[in-house]
Amino acid sequence: MEDLTLLGFGPEGWGSALARAGLMTLAVSAAAFACGLALGTLVAWARIAGGRVLRGAAEAYTVVLRGVPDILVIYLFYFGGRQVVTAVGTALGFPGPFDISGFIAGMLAIGLMSAANQSEVLRGAYQAVPKGTIEAGRVVGMSRLTLFRRVIAPQALVTALPGMGNQWQSVIKESALVSITGLVETMRQVSVAAGTTQEHFLFYAAGMVIYLIITSFSDQIFRMVERYTMRGQRPAGL
Repeated sequence: MEDLTLLGFGPEGWGSALARAGLMTLAVSAAAFACGLALGTLVAWARIAGGRVLRGAAEAYTVVLRGVPDILVIYLFYFGGRQVVTAVGTALGFPGPFDISGFIAGMLAIGLMSAANQSEVLRGAYQAVPKGTIEAGRVVGMSRLTLFRRVIAPQALVTALPGMGNQWQSVIKESALVSITGLVETMRQVSVAAGTTQEHFLFYAAGMVIYLIITSFSDQIFRMVERYTMRGQRPAGL
């Protein structure tokens, strides 16, 4: 029981630090997911409606980012980004030292990796929309924006939601890699706590619980949104 007091919110407990680290995990994950969604939408659009050059660039981006280890991309953005910032700052005559935020580096790295996967989910969702409904919208004179807003997006959203939920869960787990930048998120905090107290099993188990809480609540939210978007539709198999 004395070991469990280390997880409390008292003066000797690590509860407050772990809670703040959990919130940091949520923050970097949400920022990375939003970045991935924005870029993934552009990549999906390029592969669907872009010209030969755009399609080639989008396909190359997807192949490269899906084939490179996640931690390598984070190293590239954090340590390589620091070198780039230093070179640019020195060239412009600014005094050093130069550094790059672990949050920004981690968010961009995970966001770019997530964008490659999210673009595939979005492209698949668009291709799942029946062509007949799109043609019908064009026949009645809908503009591209109206067609997307009233026909394509509602149907594609239902198909994309499960895949996007999986991508969100992946982003949360990948956020643990950001600890290598020194950002105090869940993985970093439990490592520090375990090393300080030598209670490795206790704190790594606590970290596992924190991630499970985040992913479980996230899964329930995505399920609620999915049920909402499918309201009024007949369940499959009936």
